[in-house]
Amino acid sequence: MVDELYRPQFHFTARQNWLNDPNGLVFYKGQYHLFFQHNPGGIDWGNMTWGHAVSSDLVHWRQLDHAIPPDELGTIFSGSAVVDWDNTAGFQKGGEKTIACLYTAAGGTNPESAGKPFTQCIACSTDGGETFVKYDKNPVVGHIVGENRDPKVIFHQPTGKWVMALYLDKNDYALLSSPDLKGWTRLSEVTLPQASECPDLFELPVDRDPENKRWVFWGGNGNYLIGTFDGKSFKPDGKALKSNWGGNSYAAQTFSDIPQTDGRRIQIAWMRGGKYPGMPFNQQMTFPCELTLRTTGEGSRQTTGLFVEPVKEIEKLHDKRHAWADLALKPGENPLAGLSGELLDVRAEIDLGQARMIAFSFRGQAAVYDVAARQLTCLGCSAPLSSKGNRIRLRFLLDRTSLEVFGNDGQIAMATCFLPDSGNRMLSVRAVGGEARIIAMEIFELRSAWK
Repeated sequence: MVDELYRPQFHFTARQNWLNDPNGLVFYKGQYHLFFQHNPGGIDWGNMTWGHAVSSDLVHWRQLDHAIPPDELGTIFSGSAVVDWDNTAGFQKGGEKTIACLYTAAGGTNPESAGKPFTQCIACSTDGGETFVKYDKNPVVGHIVGENRDPKVIFHQPTGKWVMALYLDKNDYALLSSPDLKGWTRLSEVTLPQASECPDLFELPVDRDPENKRWVFWGGNGNYLIGTFDGKSFKPDGKALKSNWGGNSYAAQTFSDIPQTDGRRIQIAWMRGGKYPGMPFNQQMTFPCELTLRTTGEGSRQTTGLFVEPVKEIEKLHDKRHAWADLALKPGENPLAGLSGELLDVRAEIDLGQARMIAFSFRGQAAVYDVAARQLTCLGCSAPLSSKGNRIRLRFLLDRTSLEVFGNDGQIAMATCFLPDSGNRMLSVRAVGGEARIIAMEIFELRSAWK
C-alpha cells in the first residue's frame, strides 16, 4: 500500500477507492478522528459512506472500518462530529463519552431512498469511536430547502446550546440550535457571497489576545466572514475574504474538542482534482494546518485575516537538513543544483534586492514571485503577497503529487496538485532580472509517514 508510484507519503489517502470531503473531525482521549466521504466499492465518486481513520499525532494515520453506511434515508453526505461531554443527548451507556456524528442523509441518491429529500441525521459511538449506531428517530432536522446539507455542529458555551451551521441553497446558510442534539430550532440565516456547501463556524483570538476574539464563518470554497456570534445570529464585520488561493483545496473543516491545553484551531481540506492514474486510490487530503487570526498593515490600512500554517507535527518526519544563510542569489545561479528530492519541507526568507522575480522549482513545478506585481504564482494559480522591508518568507511542503505553498508565515496558502515525472526530482531557486539574497533557508528531507 505505502509505496505505489503516486501514493502521497505524508498526506492522507484511503487504502483504496474514492475519497473526498473530510468529515467529523474530532479529538477524543488522545486520538484525532478523521472521517471522510468515501466510496468503498469504486474508484470514482458515488455510494457515499463515511470512511474513518485515527491518529495520535496528525501525521501517522490508521484507517479503520467504515463508520456510517448508506440506508433507506439516503447515502451519507458530509457532516461533523462532537463529544457530548455532559450527555445532553442521553446516549451514553458506560464510562466513555458519546461521540455524536451529525451528517446529511442524501435522499434519492440510492435506490432505497428514491423520492426522499435531503435531511440531517445522527450516528453515535458509545465505545470511544470504535463503532457507530444511527439514532432510531432519524432524521433530527427535516428537509428545509433544496439539497440542504453538510451540518457543522459546535457547542456554544455562553448559551449552553448546541449550534448547527447548515448549507441551504445558493449562497445561503442557516443557524439552528438544540439543547440535546436531537431537537433543533432554526435561529437565523447567513449569506456568504460566492460560496456554498460545507460550512464551519469557530472563534479565534486576534493576534493571540484572549480578550479580543472574533468568530469565523467559513464556506466550502474557502471564502469566509469575520464577525460576532451571540448564539443566535452571526453578524459580519465586513465583506467576505478569500483563504483558498490554490487550485486544489475544498470542503475544509476544523477539529472539534481540541483540549484547551493545546488550544489550536486545526484544519484539513480535500485536495480536489488530483490525478492518480493506475492507482488503487483516488484523491488526497491536505496536510493539517493551524489557523490563526492576525492583523496586518498599519493605521487605516490595518486588516484582520486568517493565517494558515502547517502544524508543527510535520517535524516528526524531518530527516536530513540542508541550510543556507546570507547567500547572494545571482541571476543564472542555482544553489540547489546538487540536491534532489520528492518529500520536502522548505523554509526560506529572501531579500528581493534588485530581482524582478524569485523562481523556485520542485520536480519541474514552478512557484514564482513577481516583485513588481507583488504576486505569487504556482501551478496556474496566483495570490497577492506583499514584501515586508523588501523581504518575503516562503514555505513549501512537497509530496509525491502535491505542492502546498505558504507565504509570509501563512498570510496566503496555496494547495496544489500535480502529476509528477517520476524521473525528475530536481530542485532550483533562481533570481531573475537582478541579484537577490537568501537571508536564511532550510530544506528538510522528509521520511514517509506510512513507514
